[in-house]
Amino acid sequence: MTTAPRRPQVAVLGFGEAGGAFARDLTAAGASVRGFDPEVPAPHGVSQRGDDADAVRDAELVFSLTSGSAAEAALSAALPALRPGTLWAEANTTSPALKAHLAERIRDAGGELVDVAIMAPVPGTGLYTPMAVSGPAALRFATIMSEFGVLVTHVAGPIGAASSRKLLRSVVYKGLAAAVVEAMEGARAAGCEGWFRHHLATEFVRFDADMIDRLISGTYEHAARRAEEMDAAAAQLADLGLTPRIAAATRDALRAIAEGDAPMAEKE
Repeated sequence: MTTAPRRPQVAVLGFGEAGGAFARDLTAAGASVRGFDPEVPAPHGVSQRGDDADAVRDAELVFSLTSGSAAEAALSAALPALRPGTLWAEANTTSPALKAHLAERIRDAGGELVDVAIMAPVPGTGLYTPMAVSGPAALRFATIMSEFGVLVTHVAGPIGAASSRKLLRSVVYKGLAAAVVEAMEGARAAGCEGWFRHHLATEFVRFDADMIDRLISGTYEHAARRAEEMDAAAAQLADLGLTPRIAAATRDALRAIAEGDAPMAEKE
């Protein structure tokens, strides 16, 4: 008589875009999944629990996928029921300092925290979205995830190292997205949206390592002139009836660089 394989006991806190997808994929991969979200019901095949503490009481791995602002509240609610040895995968986007603080609280309760940074959009890839992990429990997490066919990237360093890399990317990707939205609104108001969209599409394909170096060196070398240009760009958006948030912030950043007041990396 053969024995059925053991099903890893996993809790998922938060059934939003990421949490719902992770819960469904973990279930499909053979895990026994339970979880809680105060607003979203558990996906099919996932055991609905009454609160965070109820969700984690019999779990060996917890995925916290609430939101950055709710990360500590979820941990506080779950801690009284957390079993010693439980691995807490803190996958919310928060500061490295907060993840280190949460790790101390988990450690005091007898558990371990692994810093998980989800490095790409979750829709379409779910549990198999690229993840970077750091901290003393990173290898333990990687081993568990390998049981589900998931490979993660181990970032050497303490808890927070993985999140630090994600947030550095966010400065570019989220900042770029905000700049594109603002500029596109301006192009629409100026009557050249089609031209502008095509222009961006042709410009972005030119990005490579040399382009990054030119962006950095050019910014330091021409900061004063570029600040004037962005002042004009902000003024144009205002004339078009828009609020130039990104353009004005860029102008101010360039002025600070030109005046030597910006806390930025030295030009190589």
